[in-house]
Amino acid sequence: MATNGVRALEALAEPTRRAIFEALPQAPRSVGELAEIVGVSSSAVSQHLKVLRAARLVMARPEGTRRLYTLDPRGLGDARDYLEQFWPSALAAYSAALTEARAEG
Repeated sequence: MATNGVRALEALAEPTRRAIFEALPQAPRSVGELAEIVGVSSSAVSQHLKVLRAARLVMARPEGTRRLYTLDPRGLGDARDYLEQFWPSALAAYSAALTEARAEG
């Protein structure tokens, strides 16, 4: 069973979803604005936003007759937590490689 951290990374692996996600730190945006920025239809943006919302990477708030999308820090935290579990072994491997390189050099 995938954790939400994995779901967040999987959601961002798709280039259009990643472009939508990357357009949101500057300002909250509507589906129409995101469609213009990314260059796909509003319907396609809505489908991508559905995946990003399921991964807790974006959230929507109503404003009048439209919804504005912003980043959801929960999904970023989930992805960070997932990746951090590998950090100690990555540092240990880096340290071992440095030690080996020094011994050979």
